[in-house]
Amino acid sequence: MISSLIWWAVVGLIAGWAAGRIMKGGGYGVVMDIVLGILGAVVGGWLMSVFGIHAGGFVTTILVAIVGAVFLIWITRLLKKA
Repeated sequence: MISSLIWWAVVGLIAGWAAGRIMKGGGYGVVMDIVLGILGAVVGGWLMSVFGIHAGGFVTTILVAIVGAVFLIWITRLLKKA
């Protein structure tokens, strides 16, 4: 149980930080990076399943989470402009 929470926190932190850098964000802080990365993992997993891509492993999980987090940041910025 605890190891799963630590796993998701690490994946979330790495993915949220990377997505912020990719999208040239001003930094979201540790907690928001973790939240963004975890939500990105969920959204990225859904996006990958839509395209029929299935993979596992630590690096792949982080890449999928980064894709999802970048997508979430992009959608958020689009909604702010509207």
